Amino acid sequence: MIHAWHDITPGENIPVEFNAVIEIPFGSSVKYELDKTSGLIKLDRILYSAVYYPANYGFIPQTLAEDDDPLDVLVFCQEPVVPLTLIQARTVGLMTMIDGGKRDHKVIAVASKDPEFASYKDAKEMPPHRLMMLRRFFQDYKLLEGKAVEVEEIESPESAYPVIESALAAYSHQRRAGFSK
Repeated sequence: MIHAWHDITPGENIPVEFNAVIEIPFGSSVKYELDKTSGLIKLDRILYSAVYYPANYGFIPQTLAEDDDPLDVLVFCQEPVVPLTLIQARTVGLMTMIDGGKRDHKVIAVASKDPEFASYKDAKEMPPHRLMMLRRFFQDYKLLEGKAVEVEEIESPESAYPVIESALAAYSHQRRAGFSK
């Protein structure tokens, strides 16, 4: 069986373009996440608030973020994409949150094969309202759980590149040190 985190290549043109594995479809109020042991997608929870994911949400394979999970990515696409789908994506920005006292980076990307989003190279080119909805979602989605999340301003794609490269290096280091599937 192929493990979505360990066995899928992140791509040839990373950090500019990469393969993203989707966990949560755009429009969902269900929080799915990768089960690190099996490589399958598991139900984490149903969101407590009356909100939905404003983009397809997943991760970049073979990365390890500061929160000890694969590096998160939000992929803008005009359609919801089913969990465990691979999407060719392009980095357009970075959004950093403080969640439970830890930094939690979210790479902002567009589906490079979606004609509605393929021309965007930087998040600042996108409709401002869409980006406000994205930030607001992460500010609000844990409120009814009694948890506060701080969300910083969306940064340039160039700000995301070192975060992606660091997550690739951390994964590679951990895998050589005996990372278990």
